[in-house]
Amino acid sequence: MNNSDLIVRTLEQAGVRWVFGIPSGPVLPLIEALRSSPVEFVLTASETSAAFMASVVGYLTGIPGVCASTVGPGATNLTTGVGCAWLDRAPALAITCNVATPWLDRRIQMRIDHHKLFEPLTKATLACRHANVGEMFARAIDIATQEPPGPVHLDLPEDVAQAAALETRGTQITPPASLPDLSNQVVEAISNALKSARRPLLITGLSFTRSAAGQNLLQFIERQNIPFVTTLHGKGFLPESHPNSAGVIGRARRSDLKKFTDQADVIIAVGYDPIEINYEEWVKQGMPIIHVSTEAAESGTGLNLVWNKGCDLAAAIRATSRIQAATNDWSAREFGVHRDAFDKALRPASASFAPYQALDILREKLPADGILAYDVGAHTHQIASQWRTDQPRTLLATNGWSSMGYGMPAAYAAKLVHPERAAACVVGDGCFQMTAGELTLARRRNLAVPVIVLNDGWLGLMKVKQEKRNYPLSGVHLGAPPESPAHYFGVPCRAAKTPGQFRQVLDWAFALGGPSVVEAFVDAESYSATVFD
Repeated sequence: MNNSDLIVRTLEQAGVRWVFGIPSGPVLPLIEALRSSPVEFVLTASETSAAFMASVVGYLTGIPGVCASTVGPGATNLTTGVGCAWLDRAPALAITCNVATPWLDRRIQMRIDHHKLFEPLTKATLACRHANVGEMFARAIDIATQEPPGPVHLDLPEDVAQAAALETRGTQITPPASLPDLSNQVVEAISNALKSARRPLLITGLSFTRSAAGQNLLQFIERQNIPFVTTLHGKGFLPESHPNSAGVIGRARRSDLKKFTDQADVIIAVGYDPIEINYEEWVKQGMPIIHVSTEAAESGTGLNLVWNKGCDLAAAIRATSRIQAATNDWSAREFGVHRDAFDKALRPASASFAPYQALDILREKLPADGILAYDVGAHTHQIASQWRTDQPRTLLATNGWSSMGYGMPAAYAAKLVHPERAAACVVGDGCFQMTAGELTLARRRNLAVPVIVLNDGWLGLMKVKQEKRNYPLSGVHLGAPPESPAHYFGVPCRAAKTPGQFRQVLDWAFALGGPSVVEAFVDAESYSATVFD
């Protein structure tokens, strides 16, 4: 057994199912070891996509997703996707297959310092040597899964990968460490706030997605009859069809939602991670905030964090759900009026095919447990506010990292994890240009994921930002969209220019049994009325 075999054995023990990447000379020993393993090597079109896919697998399963690259440019390509795992809190392992050990300190072709490159993007960056490979990989898995989860970089020289293993078995992987149980403190802080507050508001976010106490938090909301809002990542972890659900902060029609949240006199933040949006960006200055999460929030000017500690989140939520009901001034009528007005504002009058129309139709067609992955752009804001789901992990997006190019790799990773469930992807035409090559992956593996391209000829989000700053439109026009081809890289494509055509084409795509591209030729102008207003 060589060290590559030992790596694969360790990954098998951890429950890893895929390694995403692109071959090169230094990567070949690892690919050869994977050839006889149930852990599959999945060829992607770029290392960036490989790392995005690893991030999504880690998020969906809790088991670190794994990606691999070659030295130098392969490693720099990998970093963009690794950053997603870093700021969106997903467990992942990023393996850079390096030059042989004697060359590590030499200035030679392609070689750069991988450790300095990955240091600001990972929880740890580890060097593999002949005698420590199993130990380093087991340690990396431990670190990646500790709260908060994130990526770990492992640098693997080619001679180390090929050398005989000096460790006879994989090192034991330890379970994540428990966080302190501060339930009594949390209950006291929230109870005191509820006694004096007239309009308490609850918010959840990214850290809440890693809690198993969703039903307990819903019990608390219903017992206290308080409204709740979420971040983009928090969508679906509390049911958005619930009458107390008030929307997603910081996204389309944000000003309408802020008018609602500004009525609050205390914020109860449960599993909120400011990496998505800082408190200062949406909370009134001086507003009391009770921050209950796995990490304390960073303090800032004007923030009034009356309780702010990292703790065992699930234990705190379960204890909170038993707090006696307190009276407040909220009414069910207020919630309903706000929701109705908000939904109407998201759908401004349009004489042409608007993105919100396409999204409403897609929502009808995708089953309740279907998974939607979407990319970064104006449509991100629209989907976050408009799309409703009651099921966790059915919406995949990047918020902490917010990199274009995420959507298609995310959708394909989700289909690998959940082949039995329907999945779809929404991207803008700019994002599609970045990752269209990943259609070859979908074709090879016959991944039945329709990619819906909202084709409007603009970098829509940048267009709206220039408009809001009264800048002339510059550098954001992609040109008049051409007619759709019959296929992209062998993946069939059909176009839709009206809502009726879009319905028909979606039916075709979902019945196809394989990958497809649906180009929806939409009008970008409705974004100007929703994205930042």
